[in-house]
Amino acid sequence: MAEYTVQFNWDSEAAVWYTTSEDVPGLLLESGSLDALIERVKIALPDLLDNDDTPLSIHFISERRDVVAM
Repeated sequence: MAEYTVQFNWDSEAAVWYTTSEDVPGLLLESGSLDALIERVKIALPDLLDNDDTPLSIHFISERRDVVAM
């Protein structure tokens, strides 16, 4: 089974999550919802990899940093 890692990062200025991946060139997606973005990745990944029938293992990593004023 092929394994891929997808990183989700938060863009606070645009208020969206966006994807990066060293394993999947061309995977450029964004969404205001992390859950929605995960579902979009599940649909896009097989298309980007020209893979219709082989199961894929996707490791999702998310990171969000915020600045809190005191």
